[in-house]
Amino acid sequence: MKGAKQLGHTGITLRTPNPLRRRLMLAGLSLPVMPVLPGCAPPLRDLSQPATAAQARALLEASAAAHGAGALAGINDINVRYAGHWRAVIDRLQPALVDAGHRGISEERLLLPASTIAQAFTGPRGRKQVTRHTRPGGQGDVRVWFDGEEAHDAERRAAAALVADGYSLFLMGPMLLAGHWSVERSLVMELDGAVRISQDGRHHQCEVLRIRMEPGLGFSGADQLALFIDVDERLMRRVRFSLNGLGSTQGAIAEVELQDHVTHHGVRWPTRFYERLLRPLPLPVHNWTLAGLDVNRGLTDADVEGPAFGPRAEPPAAAL
Repeated sequence: MKGAKQLGHTGITLRTPNPLRRRLMLAGLSLPVMPVLPGCAPPLRDLSQPATAAQARALLEASAAAHGAGALAGINDINVRYAGHWRAVIDRLQPALVDAGHRGISEERLLLPASTIAQAFTGPRGRKQVTRHTRPGGQGDVRVWFDGEEAHDAERRAAAALVADGYSLFLMGPMLLAGHWSVERSLVMELDGAVRISQDGRHHQCEVLRIRMEPGLGFSGADQLALFIDVDERLMRRVRFSLNGLGSTQGAIAEVELQDHVTHHGVRWPTRFYERLLRPLPLPVHNWTLAGLDVNRGLTDADVEGPAFGPRAEPPAAAL
């Protein structure tokens, strides 16, 4: 039996716990108990049908339109600045994914026609640069530099690809899924009822849209998503997702709350983000804000390739 071992000649079999689960359980002993939130308890599951339901596709497209998909289609590049902090326990449990020493403030450049994501992180231990390319028919590639030196190990590359894809999903959500990613990823979708969620005392009645996405986030072969789309404004208020793109997070499930949307350049952008881990143990993970945003600098891949941004990509995103 995989993950198990025999105890001497007693006939008793001991199962070796998943490393992530074991680390989380040990860390959880020193944390206050966090209640499981309503609407968050069920794990993600496979869809019941092999094809997308028409109503599910219609909901995704309606949400994409509400977020500003029409305006997004005219944008060449998005330049954003994020600021936030991770909970210390997560850095100890997932150091490659969190990489708190190099991740505090980030400048990110998303080149939509080129399907390129570039990120420049600054943290207490130095600078980290990531360039992520996604292409039709595969999982794409990623390059990562730490203080100008390129990393070639599989773990740090996989972690960087997962983070890059995740942040794009959080920022553009239904717009990305309904348009830009439909070329590169196969989506199967179905509706899964409605739930009422609360964010800072405000309540939103949301329809739940479940999605199976192949390839998944980062270098994952497939991931499950659940989008919580409010019935009034059709905005994505929450996204739940599996974390199959990194060996140490296999089987984990997290979700991100998206709040305080503002309209710039015809698009509704979330400006406040809160992430929590749901499986294998519920824990608060990460808070961050969208601190800067501008579009259409005319960037190309040549402006963002390599261990540092070029002159057109380098200036900080315009403050919000």
